Amino acid sequence: MSNHFTGLSLGAPLDDQRLDLCDLYAFAAPGDPSRTVLILNANPNADALHPDAVYRLNIDNDGDYLTDHAFSWVFSPPAADGSQTYSVFMASGAEARSPQAVGTRIVTDAAVSFGPQANVVTSGEYTVAAGSRSDAFFFDFDGIKNLFDTRGNRNFTAPHLGGKSPWTGVDSNSTANVFSMALELPTAMLGPNPDLRVWGRCSVLRDGELVHADRAGHPSMSSFFNTDETKEEYNASEPVDDRARWTDQFVHLLGHTGDYSREEAIAAIDEHGLLPDVLRFDPAKPAAYPNGRTFTEDVIDIRVAFLTKNDAPPTGLTPHTDTLTRFPYLGDPHPATAS
Repeated sequence: MSNHFTGLSLGAPLDDQRLDLCDLYAFAAPGDPSRTVLILNANPNADALHPDAVYRLNIDNDGDYLTDHAFSWVFSPPAADGSQTYSVFMASGAEARSPQAVGTRIVTDAAVSFGPQANVVTSGEYTVAAGSRSDAFFFDFDGIKNLFDTRGNRNFTAPHLGGKSPWTGVDSNSTANVFSMALELPTAMLGPNPDLRVWGRCSVLRDGELVHADRAGHPSMSSFFNTDETKEEYNASEPVDDRARWTDQFVHLLGHTGDYSREEAIAAIDEHGLLPDVLRFDPAKPAAYPNGRTFTEDVIDIRVAFLTKNDAPPTGLTPHTDTLTRFPYLGDPHPATAS
């Protein structure tokens, strides 16, 4: 749940964990490179999602950072026993840019899985699932707090200069669950350009209109680059506007965390492709962040190295071992623990 602690200390979007987008993954289906897997995770409590929200996967396939294909999940109000159903809509072209759940309904009133087994739905060429799964994201939360103070300033002396490593070696997410929305489909359906740009979006109905509450592209972006004052605007903004609106804020932060000059910061942002904040995926190449994202990359290690201009040591953590080679790929959820 790489955006669970948005801004390190900031709360959930609109103070509602159900609206919190956590991680976005994109990779070729194991054993079938002609199919693409897209996974959008939300709600680190892994319970029912918001019945007045639209959770969406946006795909741009021509490089203009406008949605060409959209897959939208909507959820029923939870029943008295906690059960919930969901439907999925697929839209293309101009229709895909509507904030509403529009287009062709590819799943209708399927059961959300909150138990140990995923409810996998096959609909034509699509394979779909939604529900509680084991969270694959691994991170050292106390180490991150050791590394940066609350203003984003670097709070350590690099080990190669004689300082102590900030990392504790403890995976804060080793038994965590997350609510996962998984989709597998023929890659050809996302064409014609194989170089895709993918981002997640969560919007919720407020006063009769959909308000953008959160978004997900690169891992751990909002977590590190936002402030109390900017998080709602950032979460509501669109990738096509990112470079114009957010470059200066990113440059300012990098000056604190890595002593970057303005020119160095802009060059690094461009080299890493961080703005616009979308996950790029070329299915013709092996998936490994930043080309898509699988469950094995230490994205905190990558992000912290970027922030500190490679002064921070590696986290030393290893990927979770409970992921699956079959759909929906994230492991079965961990049992609930008594409070």
